[in-house]
This record gives sequence, structure tokens and C-alpha cells, in this order.
Amino acid sequence: MSGNGKPKFAMYWAASCGGCEIAVLNINEKILDVDANFEVVFWPVAMDAKYKDVEAMPDKSITLTLFNGGIRNDENEHLAKLLRQKSQILVAFGSCANEGCIPGLANFSQPEQIFAAAYDSVTTNNPTGLRPQTEWQTPEGPMIHIPTFYPAMKTLDQVVEVDYFMPGCPPESHQVAAVIELVIQALQGKAELPPPGSVIGAGGSTVCDDCQRQRGVKKIKGFTRIHEVENLNPEVCLLEQGVLCNGPATRNGCGALCPNVNAACIGCYGPAPGVVDYGARMMTAVASIIDSRDPDEINRILDGIPDPAGSFYRFSLPHSLMRAGKQATVNS
Repeated sequence: MSGNGKPKFAMYWAASCGGCEIAVLNINEKILDVDANFEVVFWPVAMDAKYKDVEAMPDKSITLTLFNGGIRNDENEHLAKLLRQKSQILVAFGSCANEGCIPGLANFSQPEQIFAAAYDSVTTNNPTGLRPQTEWQTPEGPMIHIPTFYPAMKTLDQVVEVDYFMPGCPPESHQVAAVIELVIQALQGKAELPPPGSVIGAGGSTVCDDCQRQRGVKKIKGFTRIHEVENLNPEVCLLEQGVLCNGPATRNGCGALCPNVNAACIGCYGPAPGVVDYGARMMTAVASIIDSRDPDEINRILDGIPDPAGSFYRFSLPHSLMRAGKQATVNS
């Protein structure tokens, strides 16, 4: 507890886009419950906060920390370990912290390839070929230390012990509100938190179980992109219409929002319960609907899947069994 009797709340944004921060704000009037029940002590995107202030806090003095983003550099890792040390409850908040998400796709490439794309592209004016440096001596005298870029992105639980996992890109705002309400109720002795290691703010099945589309046993002779389907049936499973939909491998909790509006599930809620490797589960789902036993025809059908690696591991590469492509070095 803090001096005013309130539990302390923290939120940190590591390697991610910032959508998780907006998801918290999107809980609307529920954000007032956060203010009423917590003292916000560290939230860099919303308040002036210094790392030294966190370092000075007693260990375990922060009641709840929502940590969003993956671990892409040594600053991210330092804050992950620091907030773990200072927090009673540490939540991997959002897909990037849980599975790696879109930034994790860079694990298919070496750092120099990533830098080349960022600093040598046609939209970048960099005539001297500058690259990020870990230190820079300023003309005024002080040495500036810049975070060191890691060879591969890691998820939060690959760096520190995590109490709870809340998936989503970003988590749905109603799920965020429900979790915050549960924590508040638990702090007041009116509810119990789930066992450590639990997935919170999500379902216990697959997106397919929430999807209203009809599923049969239809086999397909090819895959196509959804905008290329001339007569998309709004009542029939997208996968059975030759559109790659990741619902069979994805945890539910979003309400099957995408399939319900004629868009394929892309997997942002991460692996469904029991799925060890998301990409492997999707490959199994794809194999089950291919209408052929001829190897050449099967290869032709599979060639219709755009960017298979990106489609199967869009949100989960760093946390998959593969973790990275051959070109990237993964530090265990």
C-alpha cells in the first residue's frame, strides 16, 4: 500500500505499437475505477516517470503491473526485471508480451537486414549510412547510452517469471475492464484471483467455437485471398471457402469479431488451449481440408497461401518452437 492507502499500479510499454495503452483508455468510465482504487506510480505514456523513481521503490511495493511489448533490447529487459522485482502481480499484457506479435516477425532476419530496411530504404534520407550506436559522445561532454538491439526478440516470460497472461492485439477493452474489476474485487476480499500462470481476459476454447458460420466437411482445391473471392458466402466457414482463417488455432475471447464481418481471423489472441506451436496447429488445420492425395497438386494448393510463415506465425514466432529463422541468432 502507498501512503494514501491505495494499492499501486504500473504500466510499461516495451517493443510494441502502443495499442495496448489505448485499449486501457478505451475501457471508458472504468478508467475512473483505476484511479479510485489504485495510485498510478509508473506509466510513462501517461505521466512523467523516471526509472530511478521505480528503482527507489521497495521490492513488491507495486501491486499490479501491466507489461505490454516484447523484449527487443537491453532497456526492455532491464525494465522487465526491475518491474518484476518491484511488483506483486506482473501481467504479460497483449500479444507482443505474450507471443511476440508483429515485431517478432523480425526474428526471421538478422539485425543488419532490419537496419538496412529501416535506414537504407527509399523513404529514408541517410546519405552517410548511419546505424544505431550503443554509445555517443555529445559535443557538450556527457556520454549518451542507447539501448542495445538484441539479435532476436523475446517474450516477457522468456526473461522473467510472469503471473498472468492476457492475450490480444490489443486485448478487447471489455476484457481489460473485467480483469481490472476482478483485481479490485480481489484486493477488497470479495473475489479470488486465478492460479498463477493462468490466461486471463480470454476464453478457454477457439475462435471457431464463437464463430456463427456453418462448418461442414468440405474439401478445397485451392486457397485465395478474401478480396479475390467473387461470391463469399457470409454463412459458411471461410476456411472451407478457400480463405486462410486462423480460427482453428486461435484462443477465443474477442467474440469472433473478424469472421463475423467477413474477415478472416488472423490469430491475434494467440494459441488456443493445448496448442503447443501455433504454426503447427494451423498446418494441421490446412492439411485437413485439402482435397487431394497427389503431392504435386497438394504443393500447388499450398502455393496459394500468401506468405505462409507470416500467416502461420504472424503473432507467435518468438514464442513458437522455432522462435526465429536461421538467419537470426537466438540467445537462450
